[in-house]
Amino acid sequence: MRGRPMKRKARKRDKLDLNDLQWTSNIPECPVYYPSVQEFEDPLLYLQTIVPEASKFGICKIVSPIVASIPADIVLTKEKEDFKFQTSVQPLRLSEWNEKDKMSFSTGRNYTFHEFEALAEEAFLGKVEYGINVEDSAFSCDPDDKLGKSKWNLKNFSRLPQSALRLVDKKIPGVTDPMLYIGMLFSMFAWHVEDHYLYSINYHHSGANKTWYGVPGQAASQFENVVFNHVYCNKILSKHGEDGALKLLSHKTTMFPPNILVQNDVAVYKAVQKPGEFIISFPRAYHSGFSSGFNCGEAVNFTIGDWFPLGAASSKRYARLKVFPLISYEELLCKEAMEIYKSLKVIGSNNKANDLISYHATALSFMHLMQFYKETLLRLEGSKESSIVTSTLTCRNCHRDCYVAYMLCEHCYSDPICLYHDIESHKCSCGETYTIFKRDDMLEMEDAAKRFEQEEDIRFIVHKKMDCGYRDKLSLSCILNECMQDVQGVKI
Repeated sequence: MRGRPMKRKARKRDKLDLNDLQWTSNIPECPVYYPSVQEFEDPLLYLQTIVPEASKFGICKIVSPIVASIPADIVLTKEKEDFKFQTSVQPLRLSEWNEKDKMSFSTGRNYTFHEFEALAEEAFLGKVEYGINVEDSAFSCDPDDKLGKSKWNLKNFSRLPQSALRLVDKKIPGVTDPMLYIGMLFSMFAWHVEDHYLYSINYHHSGANKTWYGVPGQAASQFENVVFNHVYCNKILSKHGEDGALKLLSHKTTMFPPNILVQNDVAVYKAVQKPGEFIISFPRAYHSGFSSGFNCGEAVNFTIGDWFPLGAASSKRYARLKVFPLISYEELLCKEAMEIYKSLKVIGSNNKANDLISYHATALSFMHLMQFYKETLLRLEGSKESSIVTSTLTCRNCHRDCYVAYMLCEHCYSDPICLYHDIESHKCSCGETYTIFKRDDMLEMEDAAKRFEQEEDIRFIVHKKMDCGYRDKLSLSCILNECMQDVQGVKI
């Protein structure tokens, strides 16, 4: 926990007053969904039907209509006879912290599944160990296991056809490939949002219940303000600024009771997850929780089309904080948009994606990106240009991914600079001028953006925003950014 400074003086522990815990029963439950076996067949199609309602709560619970016939302990002891994992030892103390304190997680020992189960079921001795971020899966490979052979098997979930993560050409543990979380009493996961504001799905394989708290994505800024002003001590902000506080929050080591959020009018919801239940966390939704005893869960990220506007916001924040991205937002967006564009050319514009919100979010995000590059490259007209012959690179200044275009010195080949910087003032340290590198399929991408712009429903969205008075105030790039946020439903 983090909080205001305190005097480091031993004090007598007061007797626990159960009235102090009354707030726990006052936090409302998140929505719970019970799909039929037929609805359960296509996960992302089903999720698209509940997103408009469920995303308003930050998290939701889905009760599986089918169960695994091969339990996790069999998978992790029989199917994977060599399975072992290393734990982290979590500090367990209730105190107020100052800016010099660090919540550190020391390294535990290696356990087999049953060894850790035996430890977790002993009388609680004040030491909490957690098998966190274990790179493996407890879904069975047995062809007779109904859940294991379904599309809800998390080993394949991130790469389902409607998830843009299928386009990531490498394995990223926890993002494209699931990780296990094997806990005990009081094992906790701190407040955090998913990397790149992605969706996440968590399945409870076995064991004791897990309690979750979630904050809706539209309340993320309020959540951060509460952390800065009511959880972290004042010196953190004054010394490190808001960016430093955001970096600290991103370390996933900040834990505090949700009643602090309630006291400051931030919406927060809870879920009690039992074996056989999934928890979905939505983009930019802060969440945290803890285990009630020995259990085994598994999680992975995914996307649907409505994620792209929030992916753009995450990319912008990563660049502001100079955080290296795990995935290339520009590359995913361009590849997804070009797949849609090519399908429209083949089968005609009357056969768009079934989910119009996802289609609009993808198209408008792509149009916004291409309009930015069009306006920026126009200002740089006359600069030396060349074609990109390598994969996505990262900007040396802000670590933003460079997929469409970037600057690079052809004399010394120093690291590239993205076009989001004040390019006119940049010259390479060797004294030579930069060359603008552009993708050799940029013209085709520009054609795709024009095709999306000609779609009647897209034109209606853009022109409606222009008619609201934005035409004279903002560039087309900014107008498209406003449209992106309106379609996604979250102001960024």
